[in-house]
Amino acid sequence: MAKGRGRHNRSGAPGTRTAKAGELIRRVVASELELLEDERLDLVSLTGVDVDRDLHKAVVYFTTFDRDDDPEIAEAFDEYRGRLRHAVSTQTQLRRAPELEFRSDATLRSAERIEELLRQEADRPPVPDLSETQGGDGTGDAGDGTPGQ
Repeated sequence: MAKGRGRHNRSGAPGTRTAKAGELIRRVVASELELLEDERLDLVSLTGVDVDRDLHKAVVYFTTFDRDDDPEIAEAFDEYRGRLRHAVSTQTQLRRAPELEFRSDATLRSAERIEELLRQEADRPPVPDLSETQGGDGTGDAGDGTPGQ
C-alpha cells in the first residue's frame, strides 16, 4: 500500500480526503435542512459526518435539545434522505453521492451525564478521615491485632 493512501494517514489520524468530504457533506445537508419546512427538524444540529474510504456511505450525526424527539427526527430524516442525497450530488464535485445514514449523536448526552455526576459528587459531604475513627491515637490500630493503614 502506498504512503498516504487509505482511511488513515501515517499518524493514525483520519485521512484528509474523507475528512474534507465529511465536512462538505455536513455543510450541504445543514444548508438544505434550513430550506425544509418541517417542524421536526427545527432544533436539529448536525455534529459531524463520518465518510467511509470509498465515499459510498456517510453517517451524519445529529443532536437535539429534546431527547424524546429522536424517533420523530429519525423518521423525518428517512423521509428527506433522497432529497438530501440529491443536494449532496448537485452541490459537490464528488464522483458519486454517498448513501446517507442519520444517527443521533450520543456524545453530547454522555458529556452532560458525566457533568451531572461530577456535580453530584461535588455536592456530597466529605468522607470522614478513617484514622480519627479507628483508634483515637492516630496509629490506625483498632486493637484487634490487625495493623492499620
